[in-house]
Amino acid sequence: MPEIWLSYGATEVVLDIRAENLEREIGPPASNLGDSEISSRLQSIDLSKPTELVVLESTRSVQKVISSVLEICDQKSFPKPRILVDKSNLHSAKNMFSDPNISISGFDTAQLASANMMFIGEMEFDGLFGYSTVATKLLRRFGQEGMLEAYEKKSGNLPHPGEDLPTIEVAKKFTDGFEISALEIVASPSGIVDLSVGHPSSTMNLSKSLSSRTVGDAGRNKILFISTGKETSNETLDRSLSSLWNCAGAVKEQGFAILLAECKSGLGSDALIQYVEGRMSLDRLKNPARYVDGMENLLYLTEIQKQLGVGLVSVLPHYYVQDKLALVPFGGTKESMEYVLKTYGERQKAVIVSDGSRVLLR
Repeated sequence: MPEIWLSYGATEVVLDIRAENLEREIGPPASNLGDSEISSRLQSIDLSKPTELVVLESTRSVQKVISSVLEICDQKSFPKPRILVDKSNLHSAKNMFSDPNISISGFDTAQLASANMMFIGEMEFDGLFGYSTVATKLLRRFGQEGMLEAYEKKSGNLPHPGEDLPTIEVAKKFTDGFEISALEIVASPSGIVDLSVGHPSSTMNLSKSLSSRTVGDAGRNKILFISTGKETSNETLDRSLSSLWNCAGAVKEQGFAILLAECKSGLGSDALIQYVEGRMSLDRLKNPARYVDGMENLLYLTEIQKQLGVGLVSVLPHYYVQDKLALVPFGGTKESMEYVLKTYGERQKAVIVSDGSRVLLR
């Protein structure tokens, strides 16, 4: 019996599956930049002037790039940049860097217009914008009116990850109004695939690199197990749903997709919270007067469930998962595998996706 280890929160869990039930395992291709190439790409940053690195998510790739920036500062005797993070992540960020001379503090949203700021983020796919970039992340955080405009420009009621969509122009227009810079990263589980430095409206062109390296032809499958591949992508249900959008196109009509997402920080969006609490109707998603954080993911989820079944391995209460969101809840991978064999037959084969947040299946 093969053992397949999949990301689940801060750890990995094993999916015990018989060889006769395993169709194949899909992961991103391994083609990473070496340390010297990463350092060379970062030389374009003018570190001689005061710089503030704003961490949009604490991934291993972001940590690697910041460490490389700090090494360049040491080599050239430049003052180390100040690192800004969300106040909720302040403790973990301080544990990330052992150098006591590094200044790490909470990010003040009122400082968004500072020209000294360089926003660092890891690019992924996105159902509304096609790609999740530094520009779209900033729009989501600070541009509610722009988010309503993007929502109104969405292409139908299903997600379109990895596509060139008019919605991305809303994010570009928003960031064009700020004199800031970005450090955009494309990563894999084993390292950094590509990176770009510049204004957020230009670094989003790295999406071509993401697509060329991670889009796969997986055919149509009855059963799909999907791990997000990294902790930051399964901290909340809202965040983890992107991995489902990336892979849903590879599931047959009336097939079944099981998403492994710990969701230790809960539902993760105002729209999902309001919906499970009975304060938001599905009709409101059709023509909203204002944008509510995460409403597109709630819409996509309800529409995708008309085509396929969705299971969730998480720590969320069954009341939310099953009763409110109509998902099949599982307490662990063993339980989910038993459900598949019981429901779809002992000889049913399954496809395993080990890095759903960075793999797009057609």
